[in-house]
Amino acid sequence: MSLRIAFLGTGIMGAPMAVHLLRAGHTVSCFNRTKSKTQPVVEAGGTAFNSPREAARDADVVITMVTDGPDVEAVLLGENGALQDAKPGVLCIDMTTMSPSLTQEIAARAAELGARTLDAPVTGGEIGAKNATLSIMVGGDKDDFEAARPILEVLGKTITYCGDHGAGQSVKLCNQICGAMNLLGVCEALTLGEKMGVDPEIVMQVINGGAGASWAMQNLAPKIIARDFSPGFMVETQQKDMRLVAQAAEQTNTVLPGAALAQQLWRAAQSHGSDRNGIQAMAKVLRGLSNLD
Repeated sequence: MSLRIAFLGTGIMGAPMAVHLLRAGHTVSCFNRTKSKTQPVVEAGGTAFNSPREAARDADVVITMVTDGPDVEAVLLGENGALQDAKPGVLCIDMTTMSPSLTQEIAARAAELGARTLDAPVTGGEIGAKNATLSIMVGGDKDDFEAARPILEVLGKTITYCGDHGAGQSVKLCNQICGAMNLLGVCEALTLGEKMGVDPEIVMQVINGGAGASWAMQNLAPKIIARDFSPGFMVETQQKDMRLVAQAAEQTNTVLPGAALAQQLWRAAQSHGSDRNGIQAMAKVLRGLSNLD
């Protein structure tokens, strides 16, 4: 069934996701604060608007893929937000990574306006967005999840219902901890191998064939070896997620020493101007500490 979908946020990941929806036969309107970033969607057959309110006016579904919670509030509930003129019962799928508690607050406010909401953050980065192989973790009403499933299956490979509003965001924060630890392991392994005079390509090849294999080793190690620090997922965005992890740890009195270390290493990368590099810029810090660069 073809739907009218408003896609709000067409950045590194949002643009290819919106294009997949167009190719699946849906009608897509879009909005992005920097309008030039809507161009890939427009070229694929979508229509760009100057505000979320305009983009969502006739939409059956509103998808948000922005930077953080305040951005979600603005594009959904602000003066020119999508829910100002939206259809009654519109389904809002938020694919931003943000605070679980703020997710629950936005869900309650949206319900007062007659909208249904799901939190559906993703993992898989730019590669997953381009290849439609994202892993999507979803919180909200189970019936709304089932209604959204055909849309989510266009965008991702692994779709998991996690529980009520906020549960998708909670699982995403757990995922970010594992992603950070895996990347730290990749950076340390490549650094030590090089210090001992081993070809990093061999280190990567061997580890990918054994128990140390990970998404980070498969996808980010080649970039590190090539000194390619272009962003699939930027350090500044990752640090936003790590702040959310730290906040959740404080709220629940949970000890997360590894996450704290990763956050500090990325902070070191930021202090050296790598804010908008890809998260593999963590390797720069370890190479510097080890006197490799």
